[in-house]
Amino acid sequence: MTVAGLFPGKAVLVINGAAPRTMSVGGKPAEGVRVLAVDAESATLEIDGRRERLMLGQASSARREDPNAQAVLTADATGHFFVNGTVNGSGVRFLVDTGATTIALSQTDARRAGVDYQAAQRGVTQTANGTAAVWLVKLNSVRVGDIELHNVDATVLSADLPVALLGGSFLNRMEMRRDGDSMVLRKRF
Repeated sequence: MTVAGLFPGKAVLVINGAAPRTMSVGGKPAEGVRVLAVDAESATLEIDGRRERLMLGQASSARREDPNAQAVLTADATGHFFVNGTVNGSGVRFLVDTGATTIALSQTDARRAGVDYQAAQRGVTQTANGTAAVWLVKLNSVRVGDIELHNVDATVLSADLPVALLGGSFLNRMEMRRDGDSMVLRKRF
């Protein structure tokens, strides 16, 4: 992450090599980054919960990702893969569901993770149990094993789920290798 520009009350940031984005002081976090303050020569940022002051043009070392990051999952007795992870730093139990388009959370999991789903766009989805009303949201961060993704599409279901679904919005960015009752996820991008 690099500070590419400074304006009164705003900073232009390059996060994880993406296109520059202008973020306001106190605004909504993006990919685990929030702008806390800006002056003529620097920006004070919160990066994944850590406070850091960066000068114009300076890059942060706080966001380096391990290229070998992976998650190793083991199937239960019924052949399903369950894994403990986090959403926005809050613990969530996931079921790997290759048939789900996105991550699917219950309202309880979403509230615990600080997801403001009630202000989000409403929609309808087809589940194994029929049609369900949902809210379409973006999650600041999702972590499974050593893998962390930012700005991940998800749905929050109006009906409670016994477990969150780890769907395509996360899995499509993984290399998945299964060997018997083990599955290894490695981040592709």
